[in-house]
Amino acid sequence: MSRIGKKPVDLPSGVEAKVSGQTIEVKGPKGTRSFTATDDVTITVNDGAVSVDPRGKSKRARQQWGMSRTMVSNLVTGVSTGFTKELEINGVGYRAQMQGNTLKLSLGYSHEVNFEVPDGVTVTAPKQTQVIVEGIDQQLVGQVAANIREWRKPEPYKGKGIKYVDEYIFRKEGKKK
Repeated sequence: MSRIGKKPVDLPSGVEAKVSGQTIEVKGPKGTRSFTATDDVTITVNDGAVSVDPRGKSKRARQQWGMSRTMVSNLVTGVSTGFTKELEINGVGYRAQMQGNTLKLSLGYSHEVNFEVPDGVTVTAPKQTQVIVEGIDQQLVGQVAANIREWRKPEPYKGKGIKYVDEYIFRKEGKKK
């Protein structure tokens, strides 16, 4: 039995869910998202909650059960509150600023890095050393944050680079004379 799959996903106020076949569409104040489940699970909406049940006892049905429930939960969270990732920039002269739909990063290269923000996410730079990525699609928010971080990963000696706010950088001791 899937512990995650057994729990129904509660729908907060202002969020509606419709099931047609294997596709569930969730509408909320931040937008609309949909997910198509495999034929191994059944999705039902009843009195303010979405429940996912396996069709049979096969291993694949049990695998899809918990995963499908988590996907539905992420849809509901995305359209009601949204997802955010915060990045922090450390280093002398390292900074970020938004210009239109482009994030301009000065990261110690001979040129500025221009990062085009894709549709579906919003990127803000409230401070020169802070970047916030927000959106209703958890996968897209995480991927955009990872792409920004990829330009200058934090290094272990001085801690310079772009890191997640909650990330711990294991520091190393430098050379000794």
